[in-house]
Amino acid sequence: MRKLVEDIRDSYWFVPGLLALVGLVLGLAAILLDVRIGDAWLGRYEWLYGTRPDGARQILATIAGSTITVAGVVFSITLAAVTYASGQYGPRLLSNFIRDRGNQVTLGVFVGTFLYCLVVLRTIRSAEEASADTAGAVREAFVPHVAMFGALALAILSISVLIYFVHHVTSGIHINNVIAKIGRQLLSDIRDRAAERSDLLPGPPASPLDGAVRVAADRTGYIEAIDEGVLIDFAERHQLTVRLVRRAGDFMHKGRAIVEVWPGEAVDPSIAQACNAAFAIGDRRSAQQDLRFGIDELVEIATRALSPGVNDPFTAIACIDWLGAALSELALMRPAPDVMAGEGGEARLVADRLGFEDYLASAFGQLRPYLAGDVNARTRALAALDEVDATLSDPGNRSLLAAERRALRACAA
Repeated sequence: MRKLVEDIRDSYWFVPGLLALVGLVLGLAAILLDVRIGDAWLGRYEWLYGTRPDGARQILATIAGSTITVAGVVFSITLAAVTYASGQYGPRLLSNFIRDRGNQVTLGVFVGTFLYCLVVLRTIRSAEEASADTAGAVREAFVPHVAMFGALALAILSISVLIYFVHHVTSGIHINNVIAKIGRQLLSDIRDRAAERSDLLPGPPASPLDGAVRVAADRTGYIEAIDEGVLIDFAERHQLTVRLVRRAGDFMHKGRAIVEVWPGEAVDPSIAQACNAAFAIGDRRSAQQDLRFGIDELVEIATRALSPGVNDPFTAIACIDWLGAALSELALMRPAPDVMAGEGGEARLVADRLGFEDYLASAFGQLRPYLAGDVNARTRALAALDEVDATLSDPGNRSLLAAERRALRACAA
């Protein structure tokens, strides 16, 4: 389920499709309301003016034609912005622009307005047209006035959204805004992961799982998420201990070990299938449970900025600032238990957790070779590490940070 939700969030079709459906339903609802109340209510409001059939058709056709044309322009601008961003900042940042709600809502509003106008347009009839399908009997003309006012309101909304879209696209491709968006999302993910860890029930130290059987993966791709609760409940029901041999973000090849199960005598095809079902595997890495994903995005932007062809240390400095903030949050995050217990209190899930050392290596360890050639970025990196050190209380983490500072100074010597 979490993978489905994440796939929908990463899609560019869901929100525009949903708003298009809303426009279709609103059109039908407005027509039904017009049929129910008629047009006598217009006489009670002198400042409202009704529309004749020909004029109503022209208005709706104009709104529909212009909105679908602008929808095409919006889509073209979005593709141009995505192409520019992927070339400037890295292809892995495409998902950040695709899942941008501002772009999706803009396209959806225009498509929804277009469908609304089409639905309303087909119901307008004059007296002459009405007599053609009633065996020559003259029937009253029909103009859905409520729906017409709805179309005008949607046209005004579309214009407002277009103004917003122009501002949103220009600010969205600004490099500092791109970095800030990634950094804020990374900090939010860290806090969410910290909240999730508070619900985990630590288990007793697990004994060596001698004789454990490896369960092979049934799919190939990147591990996007692991449902540890499902694995714990499953292991509790079958009186098993499961050890994770892969983490979220790792690449998994079909046939390679994904978990180890003990005792091995209890493993059968149904158990292997249930273990695989707890893993969400996709074609690319995801930030669902992999905190290294956001770190790697910032590192990628920084390394491109420090490349000789770009030589933009200030962009790299912005990434370093957000990486330092992320490390400070990670240092305060309570470590997740390596062993988790079931309801009976026995060890049911064993995992090799990422620690501060791993995140430090992902952030500044990967960036270190590129910092060696730029004194400004290197100076800022050392200052960021000093700021992280001020938030640390664990002596082991402080020694890791000191070693990283020494390595950074040594690579520039």
